[in-house]
Amino acid sequence: MIQRLYDWVLSLANHPNALWALAVVAFLESSIFPIPPDIMMIPMILARPNRAFLIAGVALAASVLGGLLGYAIGALAFDTIGAPILAALGKADAMAEFSTRFNGMGFWAVMVAGITPFPFKVITIMSGWTGMPLMTFFVTSIIARALRFFIVAALLWKFGAPIRDFIERRLPLVFTLCVILLLGGFFAVRYL
Repeated sequence: MIQRLYDWVLSLANHPNALWALAVVAFLESSIFPIPPDIMMIPMILARPNRAFLIAGVALAASVLGGLLGYAIGALAFDTIGAPILAALGKADAMAEFSTRFNGMGFWAVMVAGITPFPFKVITIMSGWTGMPLMTFFVTSIIARALRFFIVAALLWKFGAPIRDFIERRLPLVFTLCVILLLGGFFAVRYL
């Protein structure tokens, strides 16, 4: 099923309304949809490199707005359904402790999920669920998603089709390694 969904999303890149389709996919991917917008962005940019940064901008705006939907899902569904269940099970205190720890590293959680292949929707929903400050979530989402989408757009704009394999196969790993190095550097400075 995922492969068919993937193929369908990829086919939308050739549609006359591909920018609108990209916006819908990027919006939904940030809250409920399993396929990342990069799959559409790559062929769209290769077909029209002069629109690379417009395409990245559409993906950024829609993804951040979709992240706000994910945040709302976490905030509203947890309050009405999750909290009473946890209270009945005697786990409300454990949830409060988890929320405090998650929100303490909230900037980094959103940043890592926004850049790496980790599903962004998980963090958007958890951010609302734990009550992360909305402005922290919003600003960090903009930074993280801008980095991800504009780096892909810049690489494709500059190098074209030859860089496609690198982006599809290795760029998520490069993003992940950069985040690990960055976090490792902060840890080393703080604790060593």
